[in-house]
Amino acid sequence: MTREPLTRAALITAALLTTACTYDRPGKGPLNTGELAKPAASAVGDDAELYHQAAAILRKYPLIDGHNDVPYQYNRRHHNHICEMHFGDDLAHLDPPMHTDIPRLYDGGVGGQFWSVYIPSTDVTGVTPGDAKRVNEQIDVVYRLIEQYPDHMELALTANDVERIFRSGKVASLIGMEGGHSIENSLAVLRMTYELGCRYMTLTHMDNATWADSATDEPQFGGLSPFGEQVVLEMNRLGMMVDLSHVSFDTMRDALRITRSPVIFSHSSAYEVCRSPRNVPDDVLAQTAANGGIVMVTYVPAYVNETLRIWYDERQVEIDRLAEVYPDDEQAREDTLRAWGTQNPKPQPIATISQVVDHIDHIREVAGIDHVGIGGDYDGIRELPEGLEDVSTYPSLLVELLRRGYTEREIRKIIGGNILRVMRVNERMAEELRAAEEPRSVRIEEIDPPLATE
Repeated sequence: MTREPLTRAALITAALLTTACTYDRPGKGPLNTGELAKPAASAVGDDAELYHQAAAILRKYPLIDGHNDVPYQYNRRHHNHICEMHFGDDLAHLDPPMHTDIPRLYDGGVGGQFWSVYIPSTDVTGVTPGDAKRVNEQIDVVYRLIEQYPDHMELALTANDVERIFRSGKVASLIGMEGGHSIENSLAVLRMTYELGCRYMTLTHMDNATWADSATDEPQFGGLSPFGEQVVLEMNRLGMMVDLSHVSFDTMRDALRITRSPVIFSHSSAYEVCRSPRNVPDDVLAQTAANGGIVMVTYVPAYVNETLRIWYDERQVEIDRLAEVYPDDEQAREDTLRAWGTQNPKPQPIATISQVVDHIDHIREVAGIDHVGIGGDYDGIRELPEGLEDVSTYPSLLVELLRRGYTEREIRKIIGGNILRVMRVNERMAEELRAAEEPRSVRIEEIDPPLATE
């Protein structure tokens, strides 16, 4: 049975109800002190009760999202001048709007956030000289935001930090590094990013790394290269979680074979529900469960809605065809593609809360309730599912979970308990491995064959 998506009025009511229940935590400062509005007509009866239940859960337990691209937005919009976009203001009215700011983090009941320190990969060889410098600049953005808003954000390095910071009323701010190109093929750089606070690294982004295949590039290694295996092993020794979002299926399988610690997928969903190569197939879900890892379900519409994914694939086929038919006529390509779009309208809505929870349902069925989390990818994408338009809407996700019969104990695991467990196991394993192993010093050119560039 298809459920109707939540209305915008209901979402606003969710945020207001959460305000009443959650923002009395200490340390919030002057933000979010407005009066509680009366419930909208669409949020009376059962829905209003579910919203109150969701708010109560978010007050008690930290919601920890696995991936948010606010630091890159500061890079893209303002060249990392953080004072040019005040994170304590309502940034929804910018063009294009931001999905995230401090008031809406509180409205959404967010207790912990992995801030992505992403830099684009721009070189065909998978690494660009200066990537290590650029990723350090993005780490610096996170530090400066925390310093700018010390009453509302605090750096978290451990699972215990997250819980302590949540109890203080602030947003526990963690750092995740998106793309193995960021370390410039250096295990020493990997170690230094850990020292600066990075607690996971996504092995690739949209392009292959020089030692790992991406889900959205032509395979070069059949998964991990020998140096890629050393990267995973050194991450285990450090206690840096191995993030398998963005990587190819073979890279997923290789990493799960090599790792000594639980892995994460910081922002991926279920392949059997939406057949994007960015999602996780069932055999890997089963292996992730055996490994003790977690898949943090993302909100990216093309990874959520199979109908939309097919539409994008068909549109790409048309783009490729037009490139052959009109190789030197950009205007003709644009006009013909526009006509194609008129004849083949984009699916609406592009995705819904219900479809996002379908992915959670599937991962629970295949891997188990202990192996699912949330990784919205806010501010890394332009479009979002209806009802999940920004970080203030997390209560609506909980409402849908409650509506489907998820218990408070299960929801606690999904929103944060599972990722905290994975963090703690990585921390404990790192203590053992550091006592038993020396830091790895191998260089990529010593164990990998030369990389073909054509």
